[in-house]
Amino acid sequence: MLQKTDEATRNAIALAGLRIAIGFLFLIFAQYKVFGTKFTLGGGFQSWIDRFLQDGAAYPFMVPVLQRFVLPHGTAIAFLAAYGELAIGLALVAGIWVRLASAFGFVYMLTLLFSSNYPGTGAPLWEYFGAALNHLVLALCFLTFLGSRSDAVLSVRRWSMRSSS
Repeated sequence: MLQKTDEATRNAIALAGLRIAIGFLFLIFAQYKVFGTKFTLGGGFQSWIDRFLQDGAAYPFMVPVLQRFVLPHGTAIAFLAAYGELAIGLALVAGIWVRLASAFGFVYMLTLLFSSNYPGTGAPLWEYFGAALNHLVLALCFLTFLGSRSDAVLSVRRWSMRSSS
């Protein structure tokens, strides 16, 4: 049987591993947006929003927000999304400002969920969760990071604190 400290260490390492894996996913998401111009300056972001609207994928309360705010400010919001993903990814991988990055990541995932995962009028409750699975799982990870100490191990901050003492 494992001792409590061994279990706590294993749990901390597993949580940090999940944090770092999610961080790398966000770095992958961000890299083509930040280092290429199609998403930010080439209308890529706006084409995704248009597709969400045309396919009826946006929740009804999000449609006017997407039409009247997001699309008219599409280029600025595209840059915000691209550099936001980069910042979230860097923070999670490095283990710095994890809670702040997780709060923004949670809001970002909810925004994406409500903009692109509407199952349609009259859908049974389970379809709402099934349609949102890709964004919902990440939102739940961010909630976990927000409420935990996922930066307790495998983080630049912890490494720098140990090396300075």
